[in-house]
Formats: sequence, structure tokens, C-alpha cells
Amino acid sequence: MEHHKQPPPPKGLSGYLDALARVMFQTGISWRVVEAKWPGIREAFHGFDVARVAKLRDSDIDRLMGDTRVIRNRRKLEAIRENARQMLALDIECKGFRRYLDSLGDFEATKKALHKRFAFVGDSGSWYFLWMVGRKVPAHEEM
Repeated sequence: MEHHKQPPPPKGLSGYLDALARVMFQTGISWRVVEAKWPGIREAFHGFDVARVAKLRDSDIDRLMGDTRVIRNRRKLEAIRENARQMLALDIECKGFRRYLDSLGDFEATKKALHKRFAFVGDSGSWYFLWMVGRKVPAHEEM
């Protein structure tokens, strides 16, 4: 991927879910495909409003499986809902998702915590998510 300036931290919880979902969809799929579909995915997920995504029912997932705007992988769609629930719980518990990330320590500890808590977030996904939300990460070559 081309080198880009690191984005600033998200202003709200939806920005964190947007970044996390992007990482999840890119697992096993070309980032170019995800990038091209992203506006439609964002629209289908109501701008990644975390409370709204967390409340998705199975019938909503069924509807998304028929929506050509999204990458129709049921396991990932269900995981986005579950990850939204996790994110919402952490946001409440830690009085902010950013505070949750702050509490995790260094990059290695944060990477392990994200991998353990969120579906479809491995080592490189953790790095990319943290980079996208304005966190300090090691040079990608050092991963």
C-alpha cells in the first residue's frame, strides 16, 4: 500500500469501529477491493454508529448478505456486530475507548489484547487499526 500520512485519532466511537471494520474486511481480501466498496459499506452500516451496529439482529445480517454494497461474508458481518458490542462495553467500562487503548501499555501488549478481544484482527490488522486511529506504532518493516 502507498505511504500515507497517519490519520488523527477518531473524534467518536464510530470512527474506531469504522477503522476496525476496514481491517476486518481486508483480512484475506485485497485492500483495493475493500477501498472501492468502502463508501457503500459505510452507508450499509449507518456510518458505523456503534450502538446501532451492536443492536443488529440476525434478520439484519440476512439483509446485509443480500446487499451488493457490502462484502458478503456472514462470519465477518456477524463479527462486526460482535466487535461493536465489545467496543461499546469497553467504552462504557473505561469511560472511553481511547482510554481503553491507553490502558493496554506498549504496542505488543495492545496487539495481543486486540487480537484476543476482537474477531478478524491479527498482528498486521492490529498494526493497521492502531495506525488508522492515530496510535503510535513501530515501523511496518519492524513488525
